[in-house]
Amino acid sequence: MSSKFDAYQKRRLLSSYLSVVVSIALVLFMVGVLGLILLKSTFIANKVKEKVAITLFLKDNVSTKNRNSFKESLQKEEFTRTIIYTSKEKAATIYSEEIGEDFLKFLGKNPLKNGIDIYLKADFVTPEKMQELEDRFLKNAFVSDVSYDKPLINLLTKNIKRISFWLLVVCGFFGLIAMILINSSIRLSIYSKRFNIKTMQMVGATKGFIRRPFIWQSIKLGIIGALLALTGLGVLIYYVDQLAPSLHLVKDYVTLGYLVGGVLISAFLITWISTYFATQRFLNLKTDELYY
Repeated sequence: MSSKFDAYQKRRLLSSYLSVVVSIALVLFMVGVLGLILLKSTFIANKVKEKVAITLFLKDNVSTKNRNSFKESLQKEEFTRTIIYTSKEKAATIYSEEIGEDFLKFLGKNPLKNGIDIYLKADFVTPEKMQELEDRFLKNAFVSDVSYDKPLINLLTKNIKRISFWLLVVCGFFGLIAMILINSSIRLSIYSKRFNIKTMQMVGATKGFIRRPFIWQSIKLGIIGALLALTGLGVLIYYVDQLAPSLHLVKDYVTLGYLVGGVLISAFLITWISTYFATQRFLNLKTDELYY
């Protein structure tokens, strides 16, 4: 009879552990997906920003030597990702192709100017920083005019801030739900052992001594759940990378590192904190309160 009861208790214990692990894995998988979206949204936003260029139109009297020296100095600037030089002759050819006729025959001369397109690093594509660059270049002796799409920059910056804000709100909301769900699973697991906790306390065991094995057990379950969640995320990332290789999910080791670290740290902290307060609650209960 005793052996059957022990076997029943073991099955109940395993079932409890399994439910905790599955709950943690599912919740952390969801949090991991949201975290991946949040991290890659920054990557996508930066890619969009890096397509924005500020164009410098050079004065006609700038010599080839000075022009080359100016281009080299621009390439070394911290805000420069890449530069593209377009001569006035090439610009005329491109414009003629766009309008479908050679406008030089009517004008008799080329009114266009030599231009340098500076594609900026993402951090510098903001209305304030691009205005600073415009003011700086207009003071340059080689530059006659500066051009970039100001309304586009303002709209781009505004939309990126709005999207980032709502992504943070959604991630924070689901992160809170994740903590509540994991906390509930752990509390139910510890609830089944509340009489053991009180028995140990009655024979003189300290609160720290009683808590320690529960905390370590929950942390182990949390790490197992995190590994399962990371396995699921790995499969998801692989298939998404096949469908959208431009996102560079598999080769983005920095993002993957943040994702793995975030999931593991979340599993550790949530299980540790949840177990601490769950055991503390039962340690503070009186014996007759354990039945309610």
